[in-house]
Amino acid sequence: MTSTDQTLDWQKALKAIQATVTPRIGSGIVADYIPALASVDPKKFGLAVALNGGEMHCLGDADESFSIQSISKVFTLALTLRQIGDALWKHVGREPSGSPFNSIVQLEVELGIPRNPLINAGAIVTTDQLISAYGGGEAGADQAIADLLRLFRRLSQDDSIFIDQNVARSESDTGSRNRALGHFMASFGNMTNPVEAALSAYFRHCSLAISCRQLARAALFLAFDGTDPVTGEQIINQRRCRRILAVMMSSGHYDNSGDFAFRIGLPGKSGVGGGILVVAPDHGTIAVWSPGLNRAGTSMVGSIALEELVRQTGWSVFG
Repeated sequence: MTSTDQTLDWQKALKAIQATVTPRIGSGIVADYIPALASVDPKKFGLAVALNGGEMHCLGDADESFSIQSISKVFTLALTLRQIGDALWKHVGREPSGSPFNSIVQLEVELGIPRNPLINAGAIVTTDQLISAYGGGEAGADQAIADLLRLFRRLSQDDSIFIDQNVARSESDTGSRNRALGHFMASFGNMTNPVEAALSAYFRHCSLAISCRQLARAALFLAFDGTDPVTGEQIINQRRCRRILAVMMSSGHYDNSGDFAFRIGLPGKSGVGGGILVVAPDHGTIAVWSPGLNRAGTSMVGSIALEELVRQTGWSVFG
């Protein structure tokens, strides 16, 4: 934590954020194409900031669980890199997609290699590689998800995080596009497990139920070169941590990533459950949740809150 962080008036900063977002709460469209998410109250708003000593600053519904959705891809990527290292990059690229998160068009042009691990196709193939590291098949999928859940609970220091099976079933029932992506990659030889085994694990890790407080705490290692600053545990090494942040910066919000970097200037990852995780290197992590989404699938009010938070803290990586 820098001296600026120590002297920052967090009460004043949080009041400024609240004042900025209050007129906009309820804006955006809830992700109704996943039935289990369609009934979420669009007027919910929560925010949590975690600093390196474990200090937390929270606002609104910061302790209410929401569906993590694509934010889980960051943690799956970290665990996969820890398990198999740079071998992952033979199966997935590191370039922005410039296309919707579930696009199949680029896969055909690029012979079944997804652009990056944070779009759906890239996360599916990353999950597939993680399953192989645990022995493969349905058993490997179950073990990989169990280990990922344990990691979330350990990092957040909270055992109440769980997989919402109702959301997982809803994702599976409406998962035709993701199945198409999986089978398309398999046709190019870029899947090592049965597509249904990979998707079973993928749907489950996207269905984790987590609060802003838990998420900000769990991600804290990403702000400090891969090491949890509270416990001292090294989750991933410095080089891989920085690569994850680079991918988040360029690709964390699909075809909205450039605008997010322009407005907020921090590595982040959004999810269609309305959550956004943002990493401020050497400072801390921020998790925000507001279910209404913009056209690209990023929380509309969450983005506004983060823009104001950066204005209050000066945490943009661009200075």
